[in-house]
Amino acid sequence: MANRTFYLKVYASDRIFFEGQCQTLVIPQSDGLRAIQAHHEDMVLAVDMGEAHIVEEDGTVTYVVVGSGMVQIFHNRAIMLVDTAELPDEIDSKRAGDALERAKEQLRQKQSIQEHKMSQASLARALTRLKESSKYNA
Repeated sequence: MANRTFYLKVYASDRIFFEGQCQTLVIPQSDGLRAIQAHHEDMVLAVDMGEAHIVEEDGTVTYVVVGSGMVQIFHNRAIMLVDTAELPDEIDSKRAGDALERAKEQLRQKQSIQEHKMSQASLARALTRLKESSKYNA
């Protein structure tokens, strides 16, 4: 029987989030979700902020809230580099709500283009974290 797993390593800016064999990796992209399985074509893909999930070798599904980044697939190995990777239950909803309010307030202020883009990114991240944490912590 053919090997139906591949090696995956997920790097976040603060830690190695996952390392090991898995059956499937599903990543969020600007146009929807993309699934990666064993023996996937070699390529580099953009990862958008949102929910990814990893189907581990034993079939366990791990849901992950990820920031933007990229995945490189090469010779049945995948390396994912993302700004952040956290389990939904690791998200502090109060802190994410406070970040959302700060980002909204910053957007109401007169800002440079760069500051405005940073505020938009902060707003998007806070909204994503709140949405994903509420799915699992309701």
